[in-house]
Amino acid sequence: MKRFILSAAVLVVGLASVKANTLKTNVQNVAIVSQADTGKKTPIKLDALPDPIKTVLGTEVFKTWVPTDAFAVTAGTAQYYEVDVKKGTETKALKFDKDGKMIQ
Repeated sequence: MKRFILSAAVLVVGLASVKANTLKTNVQNVAIVSQADTGKKTPIKLDALPDPIKTVLGTEVFKTWVPTDAFAVTAGTAQYYEVDVKKGTETKALKFDKDGKMIQ
């Protein structure tokens, strides 16, 4: 009986820990989204992207990804380009500087 109670207690503590980690992750994701929204995004045509970015999007790495939208973003003094790409149902937002270098 003691083993059963001890096992149940360990299970409850483990589940509480997983729930706490999930909550912490969700809070971090919200903070990241709010930071990303502080910049001014101006939609631009895919053809208007700088040539270095077009070259990177044409490489083997991005061969299966289809660019859907592009934006010129100004956040404070930083300026970069954001390109939304899609592969099947998966979508991503890629950020590049004017020289085609990816930004985190």
